[in-house]
Amino acid sequence: MSVPMTKLLRTIRLDPSDSFVFDPPAAPGEWAVPGGFMFDADPATYTGRQKQAFRSGFLGLTSFGWSTLAVVVEATSEERASAVEVLAAHLHAHHGAPSLEAARAAAEDEIAYAASLADHPVQTLVALHRAVTPEGDISEQFRTLSKATAREDAKMPCSAGAFAIVEDNDATGHGPGEEAVDLSALADAMRRGGNP
Repeated sequence: MSVPMTKLLRTIRLDPSDSFVFDPPAAPGEWAVPGGFMFDADPATYTGRQKQAFRSGFLGLTSFGWSTLAVVVEATSEERASAVEVLAAHLHAHHGAPSLEAARAAAEDEIAYAASLADHPVQTLVALHRAVTPEGDISEQFRTLSKATAREDAKMPCSAGAFAIVEDNDATGHGPGEEAVDLSALADAMRRGGNP
């Protein structure tokens, strides 16, 4: 009998930049969620690594550190339930959830959100950009990157050269676009603390 599978996100690293961009960085292979709930202060007051986590970080559910990219993977129902429980315990202990039941409901919503972002072929990479709207709300935009045919003229590091952005979706449901991404330039911008 086959085990029912779903798709979720895991943290991934294409280079070591996350280890000095984020504090703390997530380890590769952690279950991941967008993690926007972690930002409860005015984002305009963020600086340095906190600012980078706000702008582009996925939250890893083991270290509760940050990752620039997440990858779509298959997960069993038991793995999904375990991710919900880990996140629920964190919400209850560190984010003021009034009960474990309330924390579990919030964690279920966050895992469902991550699962909706994982509705792509396995091994698709997902990047995010988080910003504050003029109305003061937090907006999250997501881009998917998938393995493409090798491009000899790509000006990307060897480990990332087989990836190109093929879809651009934001939280408001705007349609797909297409663009190329230079992961080397993105990493350089993040190292400098600039806006990727």
